[in-house]
Amino acid sequence: MNKKLERSFYARPDVVAVSRELLGKVLVTHVNGVTTAGIITETEAYMGAVDRASHAYGGKVTPRNKIMYGQAGHAYIYLCYGIHHLFNVVTNAEGVAHAVLVRAIHPVEGLATMLKRRKTKTLTTGGPGTLTQALGIRTSQNGADLLGNLIWIEERHIVVPQEAIITGPRIGVDYAGVDALLPYRFHFNPRILA
Repeated sequence: MNKKLERSFYARPDVVAVSRELLGKVLVTHVNGVTTAGIITETEAYMGAVDRASHAYGGKVTPRNKIMYGQAGHAYIYLCYGIHHLFNVVTNAEGVAHAVLVRAIHPVEGLATMLKRRKTKTLTTGGPGTLTQALGIRTSQNGADLLGNLIWIEERHIVVPQEAIITGPRIGVDYAGVDALLPYRFHFNPRILA
C-alpha cells in the first residue's frame, strides 16, 4: 500500500542519508484537481551553515531561505535564474538548515497532464526545472507541508539496488570551492526498474 513518508523520515540529522534514501520514493502532486507523480531518480544534499554550496552557508537567513530553518518535511521551492522553480525537501531539526534538492524523476502518473504542462510531445523530467514544470510545482507553494495534500512523497516499496546508485559531486556549484567536490549527489537509471 502506498504511504506518505512520515515527518520522522525527514527529521533525521544525516541529510546525506536522507538524500540517498529518497531515491525510489515517489514525488506526488495534486494541483488543480489533478494528480501527477514520478519516481525520484536523482537528488543532492545540502548541509546548511557548513556547506558553501548551500543557501544557508555561514548561517545566513534571508526571506528566500528562511523555510530551510523550519520544521522538517516542508517544501523549499525557489526560483533559479528567474526561470526554473526548484523543489527541495527540508530535513533535520528546526534551526538546522539542511535540505535535499530533487533533481530528476521518472514519470508514473498523470503523463498526459505532464506533457501538457511541459508543452511537448516527448516528456522529459531529467532536470530540476523540468520536473517541477511537469508536476505543477511553483514557488507559490514554498513552505508546503509534505504531509499535506498538495505535494507529498510516498513509499511505494520500489527497490533501488545499492550497486545501481551513482554517487558524485553536485551540479552547478563550482562557486563552492572544495565543497563543490563533496559526493552529495545520488542518481540511478530508471531503466533498472523495468
